[in-house]
Amino acid sequence: MKTIIIEDEPLAAERLAWLLKQYDKSIDIMASLDSVEEAVAWLNTNPSPELIWMDIQLADGQSFEIFDQCVIDAPVIFTTAYDQYALEAFKVYSIDYLLKPIQPQALAQALQKWQRLSRFSPQSLEQIRAAFQPQRRYKSRFLVKVGDKMIFKAIEEIAYFYAEDKTVYLVSQENKRYVIDYTLETLESLLDPELFFRLNRKFLARYEAISEVRHYSNSRLKISLNPRAALEVIISRERVLPFKQWAET
Repeated sequence: MKTIIIEDEPLAAERLAWLLKQYDKSIDIMASLDSVEEAVAWLNTNPSPELIWMDIQLADGQSFEIFDQCVIDAPVIFTTAYDQYALEAFKVYSIDYLLKPIQPQALAQALQKWQRLSRFSPQSLEQIRAAFQPQRRYKSRFLVKVGDKMIFKAIEEIAYFYAEDKTVYLVSQENKRYVIDYTLETLESLLDPELFFRLNRKFLARYEAISEVRHYSNSRLKISLNPRAALEVIISRERVLPFKQWAET
């Protein structure tokens, strides 16, 4: 079997090579590579190995970046220090892994599974890549001022946000308006993009608040909101396609 090791920790790479030789002295370790850049250069200029051992986190980025820069024709067994929760992605998509520090029995089982391992698919890669990205947490509530007290408004209670005269307002489904200390640009980054869409420079709305969409002059769209907005809401021609794509998600 011809294989390569992609691992940025020298001791971990040496241990893996030693374990492979202990398992089968005939295993040919063609290269030991320690970065995304080095791995891409090697894979683009050498015959494909039969199996690749790949650490998730390398010195110059995540190993998933390698798949973006070259064609991987060999099955991959990942090595990682990530916890069991994240590793569920591997089980679901039939990609094997070894949890560091690597144990001889685990390595033997991985090699045995390799005999049955199907070719790595781009769809599986995207699912696994997503599992190892930091989990984005969107804002779930706002603290707003009502008279001399503060109250919470949950995301589910909000219809839309709008800006007027350098002030940004939160409008609830009950048609109550509150001043908030955020710009629409900041709100756009804090809110779940599946729920909220930036209609134009003045409005950021939740999809349930959009009661009607009409064709308007010059290939634009006119939006009716519920509760009714005090200002006219027009989506520019440039924003029409992104809006339609968001609306049909």
